[in-house]
Amino acid sequence: MLTVRAVEPIYTNNKITGWKLQDDSGQTMSVSCEKITQVIKSNYANITNLVIASNGELMLKQENVEIIENMKNFTTNNIVNIEEKSSDKSDKERMLELVDILNKAREVYEQGDSEIMSNYEYDKYYDELLALEKKLGYAFDNSPTQNVGYEVDGKLPKEKHEFPMLSADKTKDVDSLPAWLNGKEGVLSWKMDGLTVVLIYEGGRLIKAITRGNGVIGELVTENAKTFVNVPKHIAYEGKLVVRGEAVLTYSAFAKLNKPNSNPRNLCSGSVRQQDSSVTAKRGVAWYAFNLVYSDKASYNNNYDNQLAWLKMLGFETVEHVVVNPSNIIEIEKQFESRVEGFDIPVDGLVLTYRDTDYGKTLGRTAKFYKDLIAIKWEDEDAETELLDIEWQVGRTGVITPVAVFKPITICGTTVERASLHNISILIDKLGQYPYVGQKIRVFKANMIIPQILSSEKLEIQQ
Repeated sequence: MLTVRAVEPIYTNNKITGWKLQDDSGQTMSVSCEKITQVIKSNYANITNLVIASNGELMLKQENVEIIENMKNFTTNNIVNIEEKSSDKSDKERMLELVDILNKAREVYEQGDSEIMSNYEYDKYYDELLALEKKLGYAFDNSPTQNVGYEVDGKLPKEKHEFPMLSADKTKDVDSLPAWLNGKEGVLSWKMDGLTVVLIYEGGRLIKAITRGNGVIGELVTENAKTFVNVPKHIAYEGKLVVRGEAVLTYSAFAKLNKPNSNPRNLCSGSVRQQDSSVTAKRGVAWYAFNLVYSDKASYNNNYDNQLAWLKMLGFETVEHVVVNPSNIIEIEKQFESRVEGFDIPVDGLVLTYRDTDYGKTLGRTAKFYKDLIAIKWEDEDAETELLDIEWQVGRTGVITPVAVFKPITICGTTVERASLHNISILIDKLGQYPYVGQKIRVFKANMIIPQILSSEKLEIQQ
């Protein structure tokens, strides 16, 4: 059990609202009275010189009242000034901080087989950065709002894209989609959550596979792509063909790999970018086409769904899609959304594209986005609950994984009461070094499926 003692009261408007606590090693932590009361009641820690009075307030034991006397010159104004000074970051400084946070997260997201934040958290930081850029009227060159993907700096060979890859603008406002279609038909499809890979065929043979990279330069992963479970190495088309698609690790394939400290999205990225294709082959990566970029001999009309149908005839598996119009787009979007839980392919939204590809091309592009499509990100739902326990699960390979157990809550229509914390580092990041029974936590569902800890009230340790 942690043993600490109160060494200094924290005042707000001349009222004690918290205490600085110190452990045996001399480390201090600033903790609110509410949290201290929870800790004492749960018997998580022994606070040697504080007691809960009959009125519910915290009191020093009699022999420690001199602490307050020694603090009489430390006025409320002193504390307010210190707090204001420490939290007074300029908008520019916050922008630089957000750019650094998001770029690091994006690099891990695209290149690694682990993650440092969820999509939920990334989107919140991204939206905050967008708001600051709009407020100040400028953006830094390395801002993720101005760039696509990530700078490739690994050991894989580099390859320049013949057709640069941009991104899609996004919206969470489903009600705005009929107006976006502007009286025209569209094609609605899943936004698969994997790693975008471009396949290039010549003479009916797969000759190159390139990751997205930064949209201009990607990584050559041809031999790895040949091990994808559903990619044809030969097709009945002799011309040049360039197809974009998403490499994914289905939930069922991921479950067979017994990788409790990872997730399908990041393990897929790491699998595609292996230097040894035999490792990729063992992972069961699949690939689904979503865009016909170029073909020099094919004959088909300019409908987006017809292009996907032609690719399917050649032997490619394509992203599931439905033709929509302004009158039914909202209803069909809801149908897609209702199927997320239980869907085997990881998805993190939908994509709406104009059916008429010639019309879409006339809309042009921005520095980052194509204007003929838009990504639909679902509204994130989270809920507050209380931590009850941390259990330790042992996998088949002996890997031990911490699991948070909390009071049952309803999110996205289902009841959840457990969430994996993956490893010790994530446990400390989400719950702090000293998690305790009754600790308030916020839980959400990643991609509307997997329960995860978003944040918590922590007992922070300060050196």
